[in-house]
Amino acid sequence: MNIVKIILDYKGRFETKYTAVPYRSGFDKELARKYFLECGYEIQFTTFPEINFRDEALKDQVFLYCSSEDQDGFYKSYIEDMVLGLKLAGAIVIPDYIYLKAHNNKLFMEILRDINCQNELQNITSHYFGTLEDLKLNNEFFKNALFVIKPAMGAMSKGVSAGSNFNEIYSHSKNISKASFHWEEIKDYLRKFKHKGYKTDSKFRKKFIIQNMIEGLEGDWKILVYGDKYYPLKRKNRKDDFRASGGGLLSYEKVLPKGLLSFAKTVYESFNVPNLSIDIGFNGNDFFLIEFQALYFGTYTIEKSEFYFIQGENKWEIREERSILEKEYARSVSAFISKTSK
Repeated sequence: MNIVKIILDYKGRFETKYTAVPYRSGFDKELARKYFLECGYEIQFTTFPEINFRDEALKDQVFLYCSSEDQDGFYKSYIEDMVLGLKLAGAIVIPDYIYLKAHNNKLFMEILRDINCQNELQNITSHYFGTLEDLKLNNEFFKNALFVIKPAMGAMSKGVSAGSNFNEIYSHSKNISKASFHWEEIKDYLRKFKHKGYKTDSKFRKKFIIQNMIEGLEGDWKILVYGDKYYPLKRKNRKDDFRASGGGLLSYEKVLPKGLLSFAKTVYESFNVPNLSIDIGFNGNDFFLIEFQALYFGTYTIEKSEFYFIQGENKWEIREERSILEKEYARSVSAFISKTSK
């Protein structure tokens, strides 16, 4: 029997589940064990502190893990260290470490877009900034057009704004890049009086991105992909707003824009992952990849859907049935392991 190790977090949780009981308790672990067993894999649960990096048996072991959205990202930083350590030790981590790095990190997520070889994904352009001072030095990029300003961290469009000139862009960027005050700033400020020419550290050093605005969008499509199954959810923009995420204006549609699922499939296949959450915009002519996540994403879309789509020989086919989250996760991950191990 093939063995897959699932790493639980410090609360004993694995992944997210919208309908979890108790609240925010993640997957039903026994259901996950059951469905992985049906796919030919024995599950062994473990925790990060139990990992021994000196153990040569780590090589080629398969580990599944989840991320975290804790305040300030301290625990997520720990998870990143441990998962990268496993990868360096020769273990197989699913998904790959780069997708953990991109979780709740729009800046690195956009880097993954930029280095992706699929041209269809390149119709949104991002500029990356680590400080407000970086933006000042690159103001020539932001003239006579509409732009979207996003903090690197955050979900549900929190902190996302629009600007049509550099002053607006600068103002919005200043708000989202302001770092928390620390007493060391006083020492740093006094250094410029002691040392001629000394430049103080930036007070605006929370990383952020600026993108070209895609106009003509009335909302977007959230599509969850589990292997060969596609679960679409339509999200309308908030009233008098360009943002759809977090607005709660949701509907399950069986009639989709032509080409939507094929575009989603192109996105999914361009990343080497078993499942994916994709936000897609459509202006009537073109599709746009707005954001994506490969782990620890919301599961409302799959859990509440009464149907899904699967690609047949010549067309996309709809299947009218409810899905079980743990079953689809186990099925897609098992298929991914089989495919990548060949």
